[in-house]
Amino acid sequence: MVSSPVDFLPEVQVGAKAANCLIRSKAPVRVSFAGGGTDFPHWFEQRPGAVLCATICNYARVTVYPRPDKAVRIRSVDLGYMTDYNLDEEPVYDGMLDLAKAAIRRLGCSRGFDLDVRCDAPPGSGLGGSSALVTAIIGAVAAYENKALDPYELAELNYAIERHDLKIAGGMQDQYATTFGGFNLIEFSKSGVLVNPLRLDENLLADLEAHLILCYVGNVRSNTGLIDRQIRYYQEQRATTLEGMERIHSLVYEMKHALLKGNLTGFGELLHEGFVNKKRMNPEITEGTIVERLYEEARNHGAIGGKLMGAGGGGYLLLYCETHRQHEVRKALEHAGGVVANCALESKGLQVWRTRSF
Repeated sequence: MVSSPVDFLPEVQVGAKAANCLIRSKAPVRVSFAGGGTDFPHWFEQRPGAVLCATICNYARVTVYPRPDKAVRIRSVDLGYMTDYNLDEEPVYDGMLDLAKAAIRRLGCSRGFDLDVRCDAPPGSGLGGSSALVTAIIGAVAAYENKALDPYELAELNYAIERHDLKIAGGMQDQYATTFGGFNLIEFSKSGVLVNPLRLDENLLADLEAHLILCYVGNVRSNTGLIDRQIRYYQEQRATTLEGMERIHSLVYEMKHALLKGNLTGFGELLHEGFVNKKRMNPEITEGTIVERLYEEARNHGAIGGKLMGAGGGGYLLLYCETHRQHEVRKALEHAGGVVANCALESKGLQVWRTRSF
């Protein structure tokens, strides 16, 4: 098993033996600690943007099965969807596995295959599952086609597929986080994107992981226009939006320094400040959900700070909690309607490999 870039993958065999050679890939989803919103072009084309994020042990997974013709069959193993078409035809974007269709089209595939996809994170989770899935698809299909992409090229291609080809609203952090993997400070500007891996002590990372809890809040709302309103508030120069975004950006660097100094309690406290400022940026992110109640319950029972993943409207709430009080927090969250999960950090990004095991 190898990490990206995919050009390190042994050449895929074509011909008589191809039927026995599969390509598999997996790409992790991510949690974001600070900076979300400053990774949007409307922000970083005018002022610096940055996010602090880490990948976790939940994955988008892909398998490519070679075919002798030019047909493509895409199956969503977890959602039960399936679609097929011929490579000589333009794919129809009809809401049925469009991410896969768009990725295949961008790669300009020359021979057919069956593509199985699945993702550990539910749609709309706020964990960047869509970007992880596209990354895993690009990695596997590029390997099948013997095309070399370095991590930056792959992340940029992912962004083009999601944001330009399919017009999916969102920022730019997810594509880089899942491709590179690990704990990163990612910076955005008009001149490009720079991924800065944080060299954190393994014991510190293990201790941080012990303090983190993920809580699924449900009530995922799609097409609510939260991102559009966030952009509009910025364009209108809404004072609290600008102040919230400025503080969210500065928190990226303060949280990085807290980690480098081993100050985990300070890290948790800054996480809470980020929660407050994200609501200043867009007060509608928790509207119509139980997030406020869940967060208040968690804070009352030992959580120091937390962050709602994604643009808001539901999904996952990440919490930093004192370990000796986690049983209280978990009980309070579940009683309030949350679904609690552990948060295990993943140091690797995209992984692609060849196998003969069906």
